[in-house]
Amino acid sequence: MPTNVAALDVLTIGETIIDFISAEETSDGLRSATTFVKYLGGSPANIAVYVSKLGGQAAIISKTGIGAFGKFLKSELQHHGVNTNYMVMDHRVHTSIIFVSRSKTTPDFEPFRDSDFKLTADEISEEAISRAKVVHSSTWGPSREPSRSAVKKAFQMAHEQGKIVSFDPNYSPVLWPDYQEAQAVMRELYRYATITKPSLDDAHRFFGAGHKVEEYLEMFHALGPKTVIMTMGGDGSIISQEGNIVGHVAARPIKVVDVTGAGDSFWAGFLVAMLDGRTLEECALFAREVVELKLTTVGPLPSTIDRQSLYAKLPPVSEAVNRDWTSS
Repeated sequence: MPTNVAALDVLTIGETIIDFISAEETSDGLRSATTFVKYLGGSPANIAVYVSKLGGQAAIISKTGIGAFGKFLKSELQHHGVNTNYMVMDHRVHTSIIFVSRSKTTPDFEPFRDSDFKLTADEISEEAISRAKVVHSSTWGPSREPSRSAVKKAFQMAHEQGKIVSFDPNYSPVLWPDYQEAQAVMRELYRYATITKPSLDDAHRFFGAGHKVEEYLEMFHALGPKTVIMTMGGDGSIISQEGNIVGHVAARPIKVVDVTGAGDSFWAGFLVAMLDGRTLEECALFAREVVELKLTTVGPLPSTIDRQSLYAKLPPVSEAVNRDWTSS
């Protein structure tokens, strides 16, 4: 990395899209939703924003159109302090959008994709990779070409440079109907990953249902990552390092008003704490604080989050982390 260029804490690769989230909570998903509110969306974009709100240096490589939606997304990212120097705004594409139901559980969604998967390998900035401490992506980009090749290039470069490579296996058959192809591509990307955050739902979709949590953790480790953090909704999160369960962090009872982006807020909190030199257990406890803020907030989080005050609220690891956890 050039000595005169500041480091980036987290560089995300992938979709920056418009989220149209239903204004009302519905019992049958999008079928009865009638009113929608426009938000900045896309998992990589959300993570970059949350990292920035927590005081970290974040950037994103993604592609949008040049119309009103693309300009809105770039403006929102800049407003939240995200470096947009590596974004590509292309007049030949339309900005991708997604309609999402407001829900206290896994939301219903329907995407209309164009710009997000048209990011090319040539548009991956070598400077951005060299500046980053963490390079992160999810399965949206790899689900289609040419963005599949773009993410693969970014992961290869980051791996060769000894970066932390973070992969979110948020596989969905809605986005990626060819299951066998998804298996092959994701397994190839996992060769470069050092850390991953599957949800239990992700594990079910990728490996199939019917396994114990411990077995899912072993399966993810077998793909390559040394560190696996599995989130389980109301059952908290599990930390596993090099095939050994480090501990379980329980979820606390809160009034959930919006789950959209909850996983992204958790992961941004975890990565920020990790870069601050915290233990994996402390990272998970810090991430719990961040995700609770998101779950109890409709729409985006406040423009800044005082991470030192969140650190001050963390309970002792010995009291809050169950090291003897086993699945029932």
